[in-house]
Amino acid sequence: MKKIPYFIPDITEVEKKAIAKVLENPSHNIVYEFEEEFKKYIGVKYAISALSGSAAFHLCLFAMDIKRGDKIICSVNCHPMFPEMIRHFDAEPIFVDIYEDTFEISFDKAREIIEKNASKKLRAIVISHIAGQVCEMECFYQLAQKYNIKVIEDATMALGLTYNGIKIGNHKSYATIFSIVLDSFNPVAQAGVLTTGDEELAKAAILLRYHGIVSERVTSMRPQYLYDVVGIGNKYNISYLDTALCMGQLQRIDFIIKRRQEIAKYYIQSLKNAPHLSMPVVKREHIFLHFIIKIDKNRDHFAKELKDCGIETALHFVPLHLLTYYKSKYGLRINDFPISLKNYQQILSLPIYSAMSGKDVDYVCRQVIRLANGRV
Repeated sequence: MKKIPYFIPDITEVEKKAIAKVLENPSHNIVYEFEEEFKKYIGVKYAISALSGSAAFHLCLFAMDIKRGDKIICSVNCHPMFPEMIRHFDAEPIFVDIYEDTFEISFDKAREIIEKNASKKLRAIVISHIAGQVCEMECFYQLAQKYNIKVIEDATMALGLTYNGIKIGNHKSYATIFSIVLDSFNPVAQAGVLTTGDEELAKAAILLRYHGIVSERVTSMRPQYLYDVVGIGNKYNISYLDTALCMGQLQRIDFIIKRRQEIAKYYIQSLKNAPHLSMPVVKREHIFLHFIIKIDKNRDHFAKELKDCGIETALHFVPLHLLTYYKSKYGLRINDFPISLKNYQQILSLPIYSAMSGKDVDYVCRQVIRLANGRV
């Protein structure tokens, strides 16, 4: 039986040569090179690398001096790492329901919640570009300015995405969180990047990234092995090997995006008339980090049938109010976020990655159509 994993990292000679270069010259600061290349690609003033997207967001909150009782708004449909990092600071995530078609955070519902929670404790709102489709941002910028809160963009699914012709990460947001992951649960390599145009945030993040340590080689002419600790930081810094692989991905990101878009186009053309299925609604630029379809009923059985054909699928995402920790912590009820709940009962992510062959894409389409036609 043919096996189609949900994701396979697209590793080429570019990545292999970058790794070899690090092993041959381990004293070369490839992290600095990566950050400079990232800044140039996005067009942003500051890019601070970290171990992962989760680490980059945690570092961002640390640098913002988020404290106990502070509040940060996020979509109930975002990756669970966002409220998780917020809770690490004993701050409070406030969840907002989504639009049914694009899965992005609802502006109207976000505005209602901001109006109800307007205070100095309300620090920021996280806007997620779900699955790789750009969210409408201008309305959120205006809302944030009115209520004096920060906009943090979740671009963990959006590296290379543009909004109004400009790369995500180079707009009016206070900070943007990126992720480069060459796998999901057990990554071959990974990196996170915090981008910002705010000098104060960038300086704080750079200081905190490695235990608040300042080396004498930066501050004086004294022996370089001396150092000082000027703040309580943590260890967020990325390894050279992770950096090498992720820089190779960054250098090839436009090709990777183009290939995913080609696969998405083929999926849509092949599956749009299949019964019981709905294709992704594309309203703005979409780079298809995930290809999310809807099955009108019995989604789990459909996923099992695909697995029996050797096709792995995924779910993006389980609404946060259905997860045990948040449900019990905040007394959330199943119907508190009806749009997210309805979508959750139908959505399913099909395999899509740049290393996917045309034969594999065709096999997925044929099996999906066969199973859809066999449903009553």
